[in-house]
Amino acid sequence: MTSTASPEIHPTAVVGPGVEIGERVSIGPHATVLGPCRIGDDVFIGSSASIGGPPEVSSLRQNRAWTGDLDHAGVIIESGAVIRDLVVIHQGSVRPTRVGAGAWLLNMSYLAHDVSVGAGAVISAGVRLGGHSFVGDGANLGMNVAVHQRRSVGHGAMVGMGTPVSRDVPPFALVYGTPPRLRGVNAVALKRLGVDEGVAGELAAEYSAGDLSLDALEGVDVDLVLAARRWWSELPDLRAVRVGAAEVAQ
Repeated sequence: MTSTASPEIHPTAVVGPGVEIGERVSIGPHATVLGPCRIGDDVFIGSSASIGGPPEVSSLRQNRAWTGDLDHAGVIIESGAVIRDLVVIHQGSVRPTRVGAGAWLLNMSYLAHDVSVGAGAVISAGVRLGGHSFVGDGANLGMNVAVHQRRSVGHGAMVGMGTPVSRDVPPFALVYGTPPRLRGVNAVALKRLGVDEGVAGELAAEYSAGDLSLDALEGVDVDLVLAARRWWSELPDLRAVRVGAAEVAQ
């Protein structure tokens, strides 16, 4: 373990070889952090969290990272992230599993191998993210959402609790139900970015018509909106969620 400051690590926590810890990091009772893992500044890790177990891939070795056998691609937790009690995060198999800056992972949520969670995203209690899945910056996943492996949730999207996300969710979308349906726009996320309120209505109308081109966001000069449009247009193997009755989340 290396450190640039004096992190607050409970004496019952286990921090293995190959773990790099930034400044002002807190690691709670009975938490386990195994390498390779890099933890940024001001990260909070709650009690009994388990970070850095080997990927659950049957063809890969189940290495003993606590003895220094650092066989896999690692975990990166960026600055200001909050990892609450009983969260499980597995090592990446081909790239690090990543938690973005300022993201919140609430209790008993699970990130499988090679998952990427964006900056400021909220992963609520009991959420399960399958291997290689992606959650964009500022997205909000309600309690017990399950995201299928290799599926994506766009920047600023909101997914209602208990939804099985088996298809890709476009940016700033409002999705819920079983089977999941695109119901409209997360206007709150757009408003917080300073986007004109009329844009949310235009985007909702496009989504209601089955148009997922994000043309309503054209000309919005906000970094996250620009990144979201580019990401959606370049997403490989796109299988977009189907459209249902529209509404705008206020």
